[in-house]
Amino acid sequence: MKRKLLVTGVAGFIGYHVAKKLIEDENNTVIGIDNLNDYYSIELKKKRIENIKTNDKYNNFSFQYCDISTAQSLKDLFIENNFETVIHLAAQAGVRYSLINPDAYIRSNIVGFTNILECCRHHKIKHLIYASSSSVYGSNTTLPFTEEQSVDHPISLYAATKKSNELMAHTYSHLFSLPTTGLRFFTVYGPWGRPDMAMFLFANAISNSTPLDLFNGGEMLRDFTYVDDVAECILRLCELPPTEIHEHSVQFAPYYRILNIGNNQPELVLNVVRKIENYFKKNAIIITKSIQPGDVHSTYANIESIFKLTGFHPKTSIDSGILNFLNWYSSYHNLSLNSKI
Repeated sequence: MKRKLLVTGVAGFIGYHVAKKLIEDENNTVIGIDNLNDYYSIELKKKRIENIKTNDKYNNFSFQYCDISTAQSLKDLFIENNFETVIHLAAQAGVRYSLINPDAYIRSNIVGFTNILECCRHHKIKHLIYASSSSVYGSNTTLPFTEEQSVDHPISLYAATKKSNELMAHTYSHLFSLPTTGLRFFTVYGPWGRPDMAMFLFANAISNSTPLDLFNGGEMLRDFTYVDDVAECILRLCELPPTEIHEHSVQFAPYYRILNIGNNQPELVLNVVRKIENYFKKNAIIITKSIQPGDVHSTYANIESIFKLTGFHPKTSIDSGILNFLNWYSSYHNLSLNSKI
């Protein structure tokens, strides 16, 4: 049966991989939107889109420029299309950048998310799946993080906007019976990743023999989650009826659900640096710095809920994931390959 899905932030890292996976099913028609902002390389974003559009196997994808913080353009998009499912991945990302440009986070993550909720409400969308973040756990120290833990103490504006998204979704689920599922992503990495993320920054510094700022000496734990595993989780959630996903939702919002999407196996950041050193056969030029404002010491996802719902468990080991990323990185930058971790 044919269905039409909207993927927001489709030129972004996760959005690109999700769209690629969705269009493999010829019964899906996917419309992807993005505002192609200059937070990082627009060229990288355009190349992601071109990779999807030029795949001769599929003709069930189209791209439209759209800024979600502009309500009318979003309303027009929903009027023109009969979407069944909305996968909302557009957001202003980055914990540290939220200290520099807070306005961008309010426009995209608060105003933009409100516009998405309003469009989904008025057009009777069957399921809104949206990106939250592991950063909402803030300074929680009880590991692994579970969806039931309190997330009332975010320590960055980025985290606060994602926590706000969850509260806003709760309200719309309660008031309008809008099925919403928020996904708390844990340190997603892989090919076509963002240049501001740890894995990309490490590879860039080590391959170019430039200094690498390592906060807290790399003595932090991150639950690095491979992007194909994340995309597979989202695909499986799209296949489930919302009633099944929300069967055990909270009392006052029976159509509301939050899920951790992580690897369930945190890695020491310094060990990741060492693996990348081995690949390039170069030592990192490390400059040790204090932990940054807004950063947390450890992230570690309890993923029992997503497993019970979908039967999914991450398949990609950290070694395989890093190798896949570095092979892409080397190819993208025309570097020689060592193919060894």
